[in-house]
Amino acid sequence: MIEGLKPYAEYKESGLPWLGRCPKHWKLRRTKILFYERVQKGFPNEPLLAATQTKGVVKKEDYETRTVTAQKDLHLLKLVEKGDYVISLRSFQGGIEVAHHKGIISPAYTVLKPSQALDFGYYSIFFKSRNFIDSLSLFVTGIREGQNIDYQKLSRVEMPFPPPDEQAAIVRFLDHANRKIDKFIRAKRKLITLLNEQKQAIIHHAVTRGLDPDVPLKPSGVPWLGDIPAHWEVRKIKSLVFAFGGMTPSKTNINYWNGVIPWVSPKDMKIREINNSKDHVSTLALQHTGIKLVQPPAVLIVVRGMILARTFPVAITSAPVTVNQDIKALVTKPCLRSNYFVSLLTGIQGDLLLLVEIAGHGTCCLRTDSWESFCIPLPPVKEQENIEAYLEQKLSIQNTAIARTEREIALMQEYRTRLTAYTVTGKLDVREAAAKLPDLPSDVEESVDETLEQVLDLEPEDD
Repeated sequence: MIEGLKPYAEYKESGLPWLGRCPKHWKLRRTKILFYERVQKGFPNEPLLAATQTKGVVKKEDYETRTVTAQKDLHLLKLVEKGDYVISLRSFQGGIEVAHHKGIISPAYTVLKPSQALDFGYYSIFFKSRNFIDSLSLFVTGIREGQNIDYQKLSRVEMPFPPPDEQAAIVRFLDHANRKIDKFIRAKRKLITLLNEQKQAIIHHAVTRGLDPDVPLKPSGVPWLGDIPAHWEVRKIKSLVFAFGGMTPSKTNINYWNGVIPWVSPKDMKIREINNSKDHVSTLALQHTGIKLVQPPAVLIVVRGMILARTFPVAITSAPVTVNQDIKALVTKPCLRSNYFVSLLTGIQGDLLLLVEIAGHGTCCLRTDSWESFCIPLPPVKEQENIEAYLEQKLSIQNTAIARTEREIALMQEYRTRLTAYTVTGKLDVREAAAKLPDLPSDVEESVDETLEQVLDLEPEDD
């Protein structure tokens, strides 16, 4: 159990498998008693809203540009008041969303108005807790992707209803806990950023200056590169690789998909070495479409996608793969080692990003003539091997620290999930702890005092 917190003195069976036992003095109320369905239309001048799993229900104009905006029949959209809850089409994946703004939303959504006895914060947390989200699978209707929640079934199900002052105490406690957890995670992510910047500097120096600090230099003739070792060459990328483009076999032909051949897309380009992918194509796709099987080792680069607005993903393959149209597969010639090429592209990604252009609909792209004509430094093959070995040894400390820090973040996020679930379902009594916490301004970021420090041991232990 969480250190410093104890269970309630008495419990009772809730009769709900996903909830189990709950505090004896907590009431159970049907959803339709706690929430009234709001079906109000005819407000075309209200702002359009979008239901998101990460930000709740927000103004569509504030939610980037990834949703389709309705242009007509606005009077048919449902009214949502601030503090309402919205059951979205895929709410069983991320919970029921709370509205942060007044506006209108698609009639396909169910809008719930909370009764006066409910604490705004408690149910916004409860509806996003793991136990409740898992329970939503019991109320899913439909068999296609994007199934709906059947509100008629959900409305008859009982929900825990703590006393109003206890709802407020739970919100107060979790608000303070989340502030501290967020502070911890921000610090760890900042550390990862610094470690990656350090890695980038080490790689950049090794692949542009070599390992010998006393080596004679010469002008490279490339503005971004400056001087390079006198015995190195400068070559265009197109003279050093064989390039293979990708494609997407017809989605309507199911015989082209769900095979065993990896089909790499930008979403797979999150690791340095790739031997598999999320999607796969069949041998039939190789036989009847223009898609090509690329043998390893091949260097993969992303040439189209919004990801190019912030980074330049590079990977090397260790198994035969196919790629989609947003990726190029580059097979290096004997004078360029593929592993070294990956390190080189990683080290100079800031310069490569300068080649990225904005195409139609705001899509970022790296044109073929741009990357093919890009000049890179080319050491002798033996020196490439030495640089590879040096980087593997030199970066091991940073890589270990990054992996450990990412694990700490994952543990803390899991800690938050468990703490929330235990608290909103009454497995832990936080009333006394919440009463000892100071008031914190909702719009000011402050550190949490010693009271919470004593209640929560937030530094995750090693596995």
